[in-house]
Amino acid sequence: MVRGDKIRWGLVGCGDISRKRVVAAIQSSIGCELQACIRRDSSRLEEFQSQFQIPKGYLGYSEFLADPEIDAVYIATPVSLHCQQTVQAAEHGKHVLCEKPMAMNVSECRKMIEACRSNGVKLGVSYYRRFYPAVLKIQELLENRVLGMPILARATLVEHAESAERRPLVWRFLPEGGGGGLLMDMVSHRLDVLVMLFGLPQSVATFAATRVLDIPVEDTASLLCRYSNGLHVSVFGSHCVKVPMDEFEVFGTGGKLKIAPMNGPLLEVVTDHCEVLELPKADNVHLPLIEDFNRAIREDSQPRVSGEVGMAASIILDAAYRSAKSGKVVELAEFQGH
Repeated sequence: MVRGDKIRWGLVGCGDISRKRVVAAIQSSIGCELQACIRRDSSRLEEFQSQFQIPKGYLGYSEFLADPEIDAVYIATPVSLHCQQTVQAAEHGKHVLCEKPMAMNVSECRKMIEACRSNGVKLGVSYYRRFYPAVLKIQELLENRVLGMPILARATLVEHAESAERRPLVWRFLPEGGGGGLLMDMVSHRLDVLVMLFGLPQSVATFAATRVLDIPVEDTASLLCRYSNGLHVSVFGSHCVKVPMDEFEVFGTGGKLKIAPMNGPLLEVVTDHCEVLELPKADNVHLPLIEDFNRAIREDSQPRVSGEVGMAASIILDAAYRSAKSGKVVELAEFQGH
């Protein structure tokens, strides 16, 4: 329950994504305010509060959650903490918007969903690409069958990462922190877009390897997803190639479309003629996400990227890692409905 005119937010995790986008999105969204943040290091907490003019700072999560002037929390911590922190927040009556990927596995996702449901609070996941105008346009074109019958969708993500030999490994490169490598950290965004456009696949086959980086998780991976209607989806990601690439394509019986880079504004649509649409995303891609979550709280409705929606990418990830480990095609039915 929101008390007063404004939705009062608390921020859990004061790292890179919070500094770059989350704080600004909350502070610039109409009808809400960033009331508090939490950080374990007192000096860094004070620095963060001062830099972003956040009234309250906490060192302990229990004290943070006990604050009656916090209505909603944004969780921007390592994936390994998402489930526990979400469940605790829900038990204290706080709405939760959680960074992606939602959790370490599907089982944790379900615990988060149930905790928020049973405590009457909202749960959202930060798959902000669902708000991109270009992605929404792709969804519209597919619904209107502008490309005919979809035959293949293809996503390629190459983002170079330096070798970790001479520096401490960040949590994203540790299985106990992030749950995996670039599949969990970066490819999950593309999997979520694919779910938005096509739903969950029937089966997944995955190859994953550590080719170059000195890390205990994959730095390169390929997925092939098969849908019940015959659609094939190919996803490739790597941290090993210095020339970047971020492309998303759909091929249908009547044409094709492409956006490259996926974070860019230009959507090329080819049918009996070629058209290039300019559809820029928000300057701060977290702002539409925050505004949608605020709307859900005020209207007592579901956010666009609810817990159930956010879990779908984790279902594919669970199947993908199982396939990579076993060398077999994995059916997604075994991950659903349990």
